[in-house]
Amino acid sequence: MIPAELTKKIRILQITTRKVINDVLAGEYGSVFRGRGMEFDEVREYMPGDEIRSIDWNVTARTGVPFVKRYVEERELTVIFLVDLSASGTFGSVDKLKNEVAAEFCSLLAFSAVKNNDKVGLIVFTDQVEMFIPPKKGTQHVLRVIRELLDFAPRKAKTDIVGALDYLGKVTKKRAVVFLVSDFQAEGFERSMRVIGKRHDLVAVTVVDPREIRLPDVGLLELEDAETGEIVVIDTSSAAVRKRYERLGREQSDQFRDLFASMGVDQIEIQTDKDYIPNLVKFFRSRERRY
Repeated sequence: MIPAELTKKIRILQITTRKVINDVLAGEYGSVFRGRGMEFDEVREYMPGDEIRSIDWNVTARTGVPFVKRYVEERELTVIFLVDLSASGTFGSVDKLKNEVAAEFCSLLAFSAVKNNDKVGLIVFTDQVEMFIPPKKGTQHVLRVIRELLDFAPRKAKTDIVGALDYLGKVTKKRAVVFLVSDFQAEGFERSMRVIGKRHDLVAVTVVDPREIRLPDVGLLELEDAETGEIVVIDTSSAAVRKRYERLGREQSDQFRDLFASMGVDQIEIQTDKDYIPNLVKFFRSRERRY
C-alpha cells in the first residue's frame, strides 16, 4: 500500500506540473529534444518540386510512374533520469532539501516526456547504483518513477558519479536524453561524462542550496559533511570569513559551468530557495536557438 501522504504529494505535484507544462513549457520540451532521425513512412507519386534524390527507382521501374520515398521524423525519445540521492542531498537550509527539489524537477520533466509520448527511465545512485527502472511509456509508469524518487531511502551515503555513468552505458544502448541530477560533490567524473556525452544527449543538472554559497552571521557554526562525517567550525561573525566562503562557493559554481561547457554538455542550475522554472525555460530557449 502506498501511504496516503505520499499519494497526496504525488497528486499535488501532478496538478501543479500539469499547469506549468500547459502554461509555461507548452511546446518548449518537444522543440528542443529531437528524435533519433528520419524514418521511412511511405512512397507516393512524384510531384513537381520533389527532390529527385528521393525517387524510389525500384517502385518507379515496376510501375512505370515516378514515385518518391517519404520520410517522417522519428520523434520517440528515451529520457533517463540519473539522480544522485546521496547524503549530501539531505541538506536544506530553506523549505526543501536538495534531494526533494531534485525529485520535483525530475517529476516536471517526466510529465513533459509522457505528454510527448516518450519513454522514461530512472537510475538512482549514491556510491553505488541503488535502483534502475527501465524506460517505458505511459502515465502509470511515470507515476511509479515519481513515487520512487519522492519516497526513496538510500542505503549508502557517499557519491560515485563514475560508477553511475558506467552503469548507464551498460544498460542504455540506444541514444537517450540523460539528465544527470547531482550536487556534483565528487571527483574524477570528467572523463566518464565526456564518453557518455558523445553517445547520449547529456544534460548536467546542478542542485545548489543558498547556504553553500552564502553564510548568515550567526556566530560559531558547526558544519558536518553528510558523506564523510567530517566536522568543521566556522566563525560566521567574521565578515572576512563570510566573504571568503562566498567567493569559494561562487568559484565552484563557475568551475562547474566552465567544465560542462568544455565537454559540450548543457547545464541547468536549480536552487532550493528559488523557482527553477525560469532557468529551465532559459535552457530550452537557448537550445532552441542552436538548432
